[in-house]
Amino acid sequence: MDNRRRLLIRNKTIATGLMIGAALLFVVARLHKGQGAWEWVAAFAEAAMVGALADWFAVVALFRHPLGVPIPHTAIIKNKKDVIAGNLASFIRDKFLATDTLIARLREYNPAEHLAVYLMSRDNAAGLAKGVTRVLADSLDFIHDERVQRLLRAALGNRLESFDLSTAAGGMLDALRKDNRHQIVLDDLLRRCAAWLATAEAQTGLANAIDTLCTKEYPLLSAFIPNRDQFAKGVGEKVAHRINAFIQEVNADPCHEVRYRFDTTVTEFIARLKSDPALRAKVETIKGEVVHNQAIADYAQSLGNDLKSWLSDDLQQPESRVQEKVGAAVAGIGTTLSHNRELQESLNAYLERLLLHHGDTLRSAVAGHISGTMQQWEIDDYTNEIELSIGSDLQFIRMNGTLVGGMIGLLLHAVSLLLG
Repeated sequence: MDNRRRLLIRNKTIATGLMIGAALLFVVARLHKGQGAWEWVAAFAEAAMVGALADWFAVVALFRHPLGVPIPHTAIIKNKKDVIAGNLASFIRDKFLATDTLIARLREYNPAEHLAVYLMSRDNAAGLAKGVTRVLADSLDFIHDERVQRLLRAALGNRLESFDLSTAAGGMLDALRKDNRHQIVLDDLLRRCAAWLATAEAQTGLANAIDTLCTKEYPLLSAFIPNRDQFAKGVGEKVAHRINAFIQEVNADPCHEVRYRFDTTVTEFIARLKSDPALRAKVETIKGEVVHNQAIADYAQSLGNDLKSWLSDDLQQPESRVQEKVGAAVAGIGTTLSHNRELQESLNAYLERLLLHHGDTLRSAVAGHISGTMQQWEIDDYTNEIELSIGSDLQFIRMNGTLVGGMIGLLLHAVSLLLG
């Protein structure tokens, strides 16, 4: 049996016993004609009995009709269930969850500082890392379910089919072109090309290419060239030097013809991406081939399976590397937050803004949940639950009513004797 029910039954038994005892004591006192000390006993017993009956009626009337008689304004909790639910929800909403109250509590608690202390704990960081990695592993299991895979493939395919790749690419290139940022890309390409040409590997490659070209195109001439290897090497170095000089010239001149042509080419290509039907159709064809390419889909799936297997195997190890890395990252966040007062203030301010923006919605949701849940309870279950929660304490009212009533009876009897 529930401890609350045992306590309620015990206190009810005591209170009822006191009421019956007062009634028996009253009968005994009356049988003695109320003479001598029995006069005082009768006064005590009569007032105690009245007090006990009055308080019994009051306590019982909260939960049900006394003796089953439908007396008006009894069974209050039972009959006022919806009203009580609404009032309780409103009280919690307006008092406990008031925005000013929550913000004051938030400032007093300083959640950023407590979060930093929590994350810095090795045990907490390890536990959080274990939870995060477990969620990740479970998510991979969910994603690799064949039904989910079909849904994701269909959704992704539909999105990619409707995605205008040509316009998007044109917009990205257009954004890159603003403020001549595309010239920065050209500068980087030229620098990389110059750096490659300065290497012995590039110059040897050029020398070999020139030697092969001479042998193939001018076989008679190449036969009369002395020291062909040295000749090809020198030509390769000179070609590389000339190309490098040209690159340096382009880099040094913001208005160089190459830059102008590059700018023109990029501009025309962007315009074609946005408006040329032939180019747009070609881009869409390439996109369709990639989207519907089974080899690419199989490769992506194999990567996902490999990741899932690796993560599952790692998580089964006593010293998981993933958990260790996540735990170290969590502890690092805690340490950074602990030593950075500005970051703490920023986080606390952000939480306050969340409360200000969403506090009313939260309060209304909690109040609606409390009210709706209580209104859905069965009346008898609702009444019994409340009686189990507070009924045992209410029995002390009956006990006190019996004893206090008896004492008042003695006092009134003494006053009546004095006045008589």
